[in-house]
Amino acid sequence: MMARLLGLLLLASLLSACSPRLLLVRGVADELAGQGQAEEEDLGLARESGAFYLKLSESLLRQTPDHLALAESVAGGFTQYSYAFVAFEAERLDGRDARAAQLLRQRAARLYQRAQRHAMTALELHHGGTLLKALQGGQSLPALPPEQVGLAYWAAASWGAAISLSKDRPEAVADLPMVQRLAELAWATRPEHGDGALAGLLGTLESARPGGSSARAEALFAQAIAAGGGRNAGVYVGKAESLAQPAGDRAAFEALLRQALAVPGNSLGNQVMRVRAQWLLDSADDLF
Repeated sequence: MMARLLGLLLLASLLSACSPRLLLVRGVADELAGQGQAEEEDLGLARESGAFYLKLSESLLRQTPDHLALAESVAGGFTQYSYAFVAFEAERLDGRDARAAQLLRQRAARLYQRAQRHAMTALELHHGGTLLKALQGGQSLPALPPEQVGLAYWAAASWGAAISLSKDRPEAVADLPMVQRLAELAWATRPEHGDGALAGLLGTLESARPGGSSARAEALFAQAIAAGGGRNAGVYVGKAESLAQPAGDRAAFEALLRQALAVPGNSLGNQVMRVRAQWLLDSADDLF
């Protein structure tokens, strides 16, 4: 994968400022967007190569800001990188070095915000600059085209994750209703998106918001698990942390985490969630 990305970088650097240039740039952007979906069985290699891939993809996205697939790949890449390698490390470090953990959380929040900016910029371009205003003003929202669902998912996921790390900033927390509206908009078009990841995100948001319905959160996680069909470890971890742990139900918490550990596949998401599931199981005595 690294050799292919280096080749793409060389090609991008050789593109001249002539009329075919945009076609060539978009071709490279297509390739990079596809590379972002590739599986990697070595989690350490994914971490080491991730920064290079993200920087290269980000530079191409600046030249093709309306490229939906690349914007989705970049937003998803920054979100996953932050969650897997920065925010999670902060949690594991918290008991040993609180200051270092706080610095990592601040970095994770910045990476989430970067992901959200890329995703929302692309969505705004395709909605004539009206989507954010509609979200802010509580106005009726247009139906989301299917090809924009993934981008909206990553926009909402990164936005919500940034807010979760910025609870000391009231202006950030005030954006939470917009995050939920955006996720609901995507869910209305494709509720099964991401093998249940979108429904799981909505379940997490529903369980976290003031006055949220635990019954609806349960229903959303049930939908997420059904849509995942045993392929998405994240939906089990999400339900364990969002519903079982706050309810003090250790048996359900551990059962869900064991289901996550049993999910096969080398996608970055599943690998990270299996590692997290094991860490949560090992920490259960401290959590209950």
